[in-house]
Amino acid sequence: MRLFGPLLDRATYRRWVYFILGGALSVPYVLFAAIMVPSLLPLVVTLERGTVIGLITVVVVMIASSFIPAVRVLEGAAVRELLDDPVPGVVFGPAGSWPVRLRSTAMFLLHVSTGCVISLVSLFVPVAFGFTIAAPFSGKIALTDASAIEVPKGWASAWIPLACLLGVVVLAYVVWGAGAALTRCAKSLLGISAAERIAQLEKRTEQLAERNRLARELHDSVGHALSVVTIQAGAARRTLRSDPEFTEQALTAIEDSARAALDDLDHVLGLLRDEASSRAPQSGLAELPALVEATRLAGAEVSAEMRGDPSAVPPVVSREAYRILQECLTNALRHAGKVPVAVLVDAGAELLRVRVSNPLGDAPPSRDGGGRGLRGMTERVEVLGGTITAGRADGFWKVEVAVPWGERR
Repeated sequence: MRLFGPLLDRATYRRWVYFILGGALSVPYVLFAAIMVPSLLPLVVTLERGTVIGLITVVVVMIASSFIPAVRVLEGAAVRELLDDPVPGVVFGPAGSWPVRLRSTAMFLLHVSTGCVISLVSLFVPVAFGFTIAAPFSGKIALTDASAIEVPKGWASAWIPLACLLGVVVLAYVVWGAGAALTRCAKSLLGISAAERIAQLEKRTEQLAERNRLARELHDSVGHALSVVTIQAGAARRTLRSDPEFTEQALTAIEDSARAALDDLDHVLGLLRDEASSRAPQSGLAELPALVEATRLAGAEVSAEMRGDPSAVPPVVSREAYRILQECLTNALRHAGKVPVAVLVDAGAELLRVRVSNPLGDAPPSRDGGGRGLRGMTERVEVLGGTITAGRADGFWKVEVAVPWGERR
């Protein structure tokens, strides 16, 4: 059964189509050679020399045309669909380097040249079988109406159509083997090299790291906004009739927090869709007063002290420090309630220190194991090469962060 496997394998006939496509692509080059060779004869004298020069010129034209991006796309689509996709994951488009171009050119030349030969044989052998099938009965092979080849009648010439039929079967095996060979060639010529694969993995790693960073930012921003909105909504409901002025302040805080969260959400979703965001948030230590004021409007008593020059802190450090402060204030509201919160930011010449502390409240939850917010803060600090400590001490929850950014960094 294995002997007849190539005849029953559908891959054989897909490969046959692949070679016929190569033969079709070779037609313009064959016509070019048919025009080129006679035109060279007056210059080179002999037919042999004209043929050699014409063939070299045709090969040069094939190589030049293979550099067209559309040719690489066509070749890639043919390999993927008709050779059972031996190079999964490869994107066929404009080549990014000369080694990729040259390998694609080699694959294109193999496809066209092999397809030209197999297509010609595929035309000749079945036609020959059609012409010879009646030879044992008629005693001649009629090539045209005017000429015919005389052969013996009966069993003496029965071998002629059988030989042609055997040629068709052998051709199927040849197509199967040639297709397998070109499949292996496609793996080596069109596949991703080790350097390219490493580059793709590095790019993918950067993308995943960026997505994790965006997820942390979204968690911090939206989490803070929802905490403020929840607390302010409850306060507004209780004072709706007794203190309209405070209710208006609470609703304003809800509006501002929700708008800021929507801006951050729009920015993050735009990046995740690989689109340019219409508004990229630039929140950093300069926006700390607004963050503190929003937390105060939520009912917490916040005292903030800023030392040094926060504008001198690099933007990436300033942004991450702002997110850490945002997470700390959110956790204070969420877990301890409306308790006094002390914030200290010390922007030294070489080191940025951030300290946040608040009473644990009446019924503090156990947070020694940390949560998603604490893990996010730890990841932010570690990326910047800093240190973070967080935990309960003397009835307070304290978070201390140190990030080097000056000359020591």
